[in-house]
Amino acid sequence: MICVGEKSGDQHAANLVRELRAMDGDVIVDALGGPELRAAGAIIHHDAVKRAAVGLSAFWRLREVWGMEKWVRGYLETSRPDLVICVDSWAMNKRFARLGHERGVKVMYFISPQVWASREGRVKQMGRWVDRVACIHRFEEGYLTSRGVAATYVGHPLFDHVKAAPRRPASERYPNRPPVIGIVAGSRRRVAAVNFPRLLKVALGMKAQLGNMTFRIPTTAATDPVVRSVLASRGLGTSGDFAVELDGFDRVMPECDICLTVSGTATLHTAAFGVPMIAVYYVNPIEWHLVGRWIVKARTFVMVNILSGDKEKIVPEFIPWYGSVEPVTEAAMQLLNDAARQESISGRLAELVAAVGQGGASKRAADVAMELMGAAR
Repeated sequence: MICVGEKSGDQHAANLVRELRAMDGDVIVDALGGPELRAAGAIIHHDAVKRAAVGLSAFWRLREVWGMEKWVRGYLETSRPDLVICVDSWAMNKRFARLGHERGVKVMYFISPQVWASREGRVKQMGRWVDRVACIHRFEEGYLTSRGVAATYVGHPLFDHVKAAPRRPASERYPNRPPVIGIVAGSRRRVAAVNFPRLLKVALGMKAQLGNMTFRIPTTAATDPVVRSVLASRGLGTSGDFAVELDGFDRVMPECDICLTVSGTATLHTAAFGVPMIAVYYVNPIEWHLVGRWIVKARTFVMVNILSGDKEKIVPEFIPWYGSVEPVTEAAMQLLNDAARQESISGRLAELVAAVGQGGASKRAADVAMELMGAAR
């Protein structure tokens, strides 16, 4: 049984299922998932992705999870799978991991919650309920193992379907043509809702200084309505200077001179194309000062900076991002006008991707799953 809670998890789980079915054509996969898992051959018992994509309120999402929890409890009693695989989405999946463990079913976690960055207390729950964590970052293996959680590094599943590509040659970039700026508001509706209006202010501030520039905005099914609504409210439409492209990340990014992006996997995805970037993430200042600053212990919030391990950050980051947007506008214009700095950032990103972007994570995760199922038998 595989459990996912949103679109990216659905995609990564689908690749995992394809690898499992390549190893054993008779494997049966029951799932709480979405269209990607269904296309990979899983039997979907509850669509756990569609409502997440349209943005349920916290209360209605919790009610949905309660319903899924009831179904999982009954399923584990009657069907008893060889393995439960939880993919990302700790707030939801911790329930299913616990249910599997309590019924003596092996539990694997693919794409661990970032316990090394905040709320380390979750490690104890993982140690109790999870038989093996398939880690997507190399440092996570040692971190979890040293705290009593069985963990195996498998690599980042992003690079199973995203292939690194060299940056566009200088002759095809600004100032030899009008600049093209990427804007990535994330893959989740709520993230886009709080970040994109501010990112748009940055874009308009840049345009006020330079004039002739184009902004390319890749979206997901969850964020596309948000982005288009914000643009329409400013009378900007979705063509001309602000071009929105649904599911167009891999087509958009190679065109960009620089990118403005929210933190998260998007920074690693952008790095695959060698595009210099500035990372932001809006946090409510009251929530940050009352709670966030006390539970977040990472020295940096941006994945490419975390993975680099360098004291000097590769990518400028503005996190938590509240108050004036002017510092980001200024930083973006400085980066756009500094070709040497762009080349330095792009080179460091290429080195990072070469180290972590080999691909094959889904195959290695499937190997872990088969090992656990063999042990279960």
